[in-house]
This record gives sequence, structure tokens and C-alpha cells, in this order.
Amino acid sequence: MRIVIAGGHGQIARRLSRRLAGRGDSPVAVVRNPDHVADVEGDGATAVVLDLEDADAATLAAHLDGADAVVFAAGAGPGSGAARKDTVDRGAAGLLADAAAQAGVRRYLLVSSVGAGSEPPEGTDETFAAYLRAKTAAEEDLRGRDLDWTILRPGALTDDEGTGHVRLGPEVPRGKVPREDVAAVLVALLDEPHTAGLVLELSEGATPVPAAVAAAIEPED
Repeated sequence: MRIVIAGGHGQIARRLSRRLAGRGDSPVAVVRNPDHVADVEGDGATAVVLDLEDADAATLAAHLDGADAVVFAAGAGPGSGAARKDTVDRGAAGLLADAAAQAGVRRYLLVSSVGAGSEPPEGTDETFAAYLRAKTAAEEDLRGRDLDWTILRPGALTDDEGTGHVRLGPEVPRGKVPREDVAAVLVALLDEPHTAGLVLELSEGATPVPAAVAAAIEPED
């Protein structure tokens, strides 16, 4: 599969690229900074240098030609203010959806966050609240599009070693999750087209990733 990853130098994205390349797929990492090209190429990805805050959909769509799926794993990053939470976490996600539609790529995975989908609780840090609102807006926009989308809401991200075991479902107890396991779940979601149309929360757990994804698509009794 040819998978285009927006935010290709991010910590989840790089783990995803390594997993995809390691099994013979062709990841394409969209990065803003030319200095990051060597890193993502070392992960086994093809690098595309493009600033998602400045590009238009047609330009991005040209890089999606022949892709089987796109993954939005971009983020404004630590230290960025509320304005960039909107332009990246919402605006760039919409740009990728526009480009996917123009390029005829139906499969779209959005890396969101636990806490998205509702108004942040009173007392939430202003910048983090802006981040959650941007993710909520990105989710709402994507759900209204004619794409085969899946929304993944990981819990608190860690750099712990992945276990290959998770909790995954429409609603799971909040908790942390290693970035390595998030990447593993993304690969499994890409492999399972029946996860299209699902919004799934993710945290560490005891269920192997393939079984967790299979359970997520089973109809409730």
C-alpha cells in the first residue's frame, strides 16, 4: 500500500512509517522542514516537503496520486499557541481531506485525541482547550465528508515500549498509551476497511491489537 502521512516527522508518524516500510508498504511522509527529510527517509518513507499551513489542496493532491490511504498525524506541537492549534489541527486536517477528495483517495485516518467531541471541561488550560476544540472541529468536518474515514482518539501519549495490547472502542477508560501502540493500531485500521465510519478511543490494555480492531467492528448484541 502507498500511504501518505501528513505530519510525517511526528513521533507517531515516524513509528508508523517504520512499521509500514518494514512490511513492504510505501509510506510517504509530508514534512514542513527540509531538515527532516533525512530522518523520514531513514524510516523508509519517501519525503515530500510541503507546509500544510501554506499549501493549497491542488498542490497537496498532486502528491496523493496513487495513494491507497492518507493519515493525518500532524500537530502544531508543544509551545504553539491557540491560533496554530486551529490552523494545523483543524485547518490542515481539512486541507488533507480536500486533497484526498480531489485525488480520488477515499481512505482517511485522523489521529485525534481523547477529550475531543465535546466542550473541554471548565478549568482546562486555554491552549489545551484550543487544541481539543480544533480536534473536535476536524472530526466534525471529516464526518460530514464522503470519505471512508476512521477517527482514532488516543489517550495520554508516552514513549514507553509498545506492548501490542490495547483497549479500543467507542468509549474506553481514559489512560495513557505508548506511541508505538498507536502506530500499531493505525496499521491495523488501514488493513481493515470495515473500520470506516468509526470513532474509536484508545488506551493501554490487555487485548492484542488485531483482536481489539476485530472487536471494534463486531455488531453489538
